[in-house]
Amino acid sequence: MKFELLPVIEIMLDLYKKPANIDRFTAYLKLLQGNTKGELIMPLGGFNPMGKEHVYAKLTALKELNAEQIIAATLANLNKKLISDKNETVFKVALNLSDDLKGAWTNHYTADYDNRFKLNPLVVRNFCIPVFWTSEICNENIITERTLASCYRTLYWLSHSAPATLKEHCDQEKFVAAKVNYQDKSGVNNFKKVAEYYHQHQDSKDYNIIFNFLYGDQAAEQLNFVRYGVEGEMTGLRYIAQIANS
Repeated sequence: MKFELLPVIEIMLDLYKKPANIDRFTAYLKLLQGNTKGELIMPLGGFNPMGKEHVYAKLTALKELNAEQIIAATLANLNKKLISDKNETVFKVALNLSDDLKGAWTNHYTADYDNRFKLNPLVVRNFCIPVFWTSEICNENIITERTLASCYRTLYWLSHSAPATLKEHCDQEKFVAAKVNYQDKSGVNNFKKVAEYYHQHQDSKDYNIIFNFLYGDQAAEQLNFVRYGVEGEMTGLRYIAQIANS
């Protein structure tokens, strides 16, 4: 199998040039699902179709950074590693820009969870979407890492069921972290406490417990979820990356 770039930046820039009204929203739906309601012919679900000027500016910055060229080069290198795979499936990889600054329907943490763990609608249609955020400043390393992580997550899904327990969520992200070897090595300060939480709840299928572990009390509080004393932000995900490369 292999991964190929599906360019979308110019398409979305053209969309954002339209006035933010029902015509723009209708045009977005046409891009997303074609003539069939509920279908997915272009993986643009991470975009806010009614995004304001800052979304256009961030997308322009990604274009000027040659983001899609970086993604294409990253995919070319990854495909060399997959050349012995006899599976001829081609996955189309499309950059998505999610508005976690002013997008009323986008929460960074829940959107990040969905992008990592609710991949079935994308995988069955041979799509893969590395998501970037209006709140972050991107560079070549971030683009490369995010692209690889998205691809390896897709590869993992091809041989595993959707994660249900905390352990299954962590196993997936541990696999990805080991393959990508993220440059951020900060890990967690309260390693022992986080490890104890994981071992206590690893068989849990409770979304609140799983979410709190992965994203920490800070994210849970923002969403009025129950907090379980997981200090910090993105705590469990940083813990997973730490043990994956230790």
